[in-house]
Amino acid sequence: MREQEQFLNVLDRDEAERRFRAALDCTPRGTESIPLDAALGRVLAADVVSPVDVPSFDRSNVDGFAVIAEDTFGATEEAPRTLTLEKEEIHTGVVPATVIHPGSAAPIATGGMVPRGADAVVMMEYTDARGSELRVARPVTAGSGISFAGTDITAGETVLRAGRLLTSRDTGVLAAIGVAAVEVWRKPIVAILSTGDEIIAPGEKMGPAKVYDSNGQVLADAVQELGGEVRRLGIVHDEIDALRKRLHDALEFADVVLLSGGTSKGAGDISYRVVEELTDPGIVAHGVALKPGKPICLAATHGKAVVVLPGFPTSAIFTFHEFVAPVIRLLGGRGAEKRAAVPARLAVKVNSEIGRTEYLLVGLVEIPGAAAEKQLAAYPMGQGSGSVTTFSRADGFATIGRHEEIIQAGTLINVQLLSRDLQLADLVVIGSHCVALDYLLGELERTGVRSKFLAVGSTAGLIAAKRGECDLAGVHLLDPLTNQYNRPFLTPELDLIPGYGRLQGIVFRRGDARFEGRTAEDAIGNAIHDSTCVMVNRNQGSGTRVLIDRLLGGAKPRGYAVQPRNHNAVAAAVLQNRADWGMTLDTIACNAGLAFLPVQAERYDFITPVARENRPGVIAFRKLLEQASTREALVRLGMQV
Repeated sequence: MREQEQFLNVLDRDEAERRFRAALDCTPRGTESIPLDAALGRVLAADVVSPVDVPSFDRSNVDGFAVIAEDTFGATEEAPRTLTLEKEEIHTGVVPATVIHPGSAAPIATGGMVPRGADAVVMMEYTDARGSELRVARPVTAGSGISFAGTDITAGETVLRAGRLLTSRDTGVLAAIGVAAVEVWRKPIVAILSTGDEIIAPGEKMGPAKVYDSNGQVLADAVQELGGEVRRLGIVHDEIDALRKRLHDALEFADVVLLSGGTSKGAGDISYRVVEELTDPGIVAHGVALKPGKPICLAATHGKAVVVLPGFPTSAIFTFHEFVAPVIRLLGGRGAEKRAAVPARLAVKVNSEIGRTEYLLVGLVEIPGAAAEKQLAAYPMGQGSGSVTTFSRADGFATIGRHEEIIQAGTLINVQLLSRDLQLADLVVIGSHCVALDYLLGELERTGVRSKFLAVGSTAGLIAAKRGECDLAGVHLLDPLTNQYNRPFLTPELDLIPGYGRLQGIVFRRGDARFEGRTAEDAIGNAIHDSTCVMVNRNQGSGTRVLIDRLLGGAKPRGYAVQPRNHNAVAAAVLQNRADWGMTLDTIACNAGLAFLPVQAERYDFITPVARENRPGVIAFRKLLEQASTREALVRLGMQV
């Protein structure tokens, strides 16, 4: 067995990128001529010069009458000017035979070709045609109502320049000047290989210790967003000869080869071993002082990029955008992309690891401030590099330097946005997770109310509401003095929107004699004194964690340190035999096919800052809760209304 290796030469992020770029040929991959109807989203490789004038003739902008402007001077409703009306009616698409002489006029449609002699078009609303006479009640000046030939585009004018990413507006311009084909940069070809014995394709039946290949999909779509052409080469299991052949086959046609997984230096990681066989120059960086993304392996061969991305989803997509995306843009002629950035205040204290640049993914919410200036709070998204949702739900990221260990709450940070524009939610909810809340926010989305939910627990949600950082805080906090939920925690600045009741209890696998047929008190006593009985806890600050700690009375049984952030994760841990018991909702236990011992009927309510209760999102939420159909749906979800 090959011994575990370590990252002995971890590089600084900028030095790793410098070495990587130095080994690559990032010039665009050549040009091709494509039909106009295939040009959307492509990058122009050459300037486009108009061969024609636009418009190509003097064109009427209105329905009216072609006239000589001087003939209308002095016209009023009381004293209109009278002109002789020509017989020809000038329609679109025809060359008029009529010539306008002093004192004459001809009817003309919008878009019609202005006849010789006319220098203006008077709108129909300001005229009165009677037989062969036209009475004009308002004067016009020369050029009024006319677009003259070449006023939009002149023949020989450069209308679009090389390097432009073609939008629908651009293709419309190209069509207007009669261009049927355009010269564009060829799309760089990016081959994607997913590796690992644990990886299975979406659609296959899930099994123990298996993982669906999400990286292959997100990377493929990210490449297409960047203008690349994707060649997905499927999943290769941990067999070195098969992977070697697939890699060399890919290098025959691809400009960039991406391998997902197998970049760490453990005994079962083979991707980097195959890549280290490459030459000219081969691996230029393996291990970069980043979080997430330390294991990334950057290589090149004969000017082509070969990158082994970390297997964990957040690490993979983050390092892709940091190191690979800029290369794909250059190969496709797009040039560098500038990320927009916004200032924000960190909502909570963050601990970072000395020696690694950390990219902290955050969600942004608006906080009270000067009316003319939008102020933002940044909430760390958490969940680690193995999360498949963190990157998609984050608004941006802050860079924490290698020598920073603690960043205090309230620190002003610079957040680089992941999208071009920051679109703040209509309704921000911070607090405890609930399946019924998922339903409510989904219903609001269907009515056009965009929401953002940050699962930070009831206590942190209450604090966020006090600071005015959210519209709603979903909470289920029990006051031990009054034995009442949520209301005792209100202040004059906070209001409570009544929610619904839930039943919390112990979840376990059917047939477990330590729990089956017992009271909750006896069951917990058995769990505390049985060293083989493993619990699954909840995150600190959640209402469920407060309840658990009260029941445990200071005891910390096996599994106490395992702290998932929602109720479903607790049931999953018990169902998969990773734990024997935990605290969750009765509805979740039922859906998972697990046994349940009732412990506490509780209230899950919504706290809103008084200063924000008239916001449209909060009003829409209140109305939704009041609807009979909503209450019926909550009952079906197992809630008590």
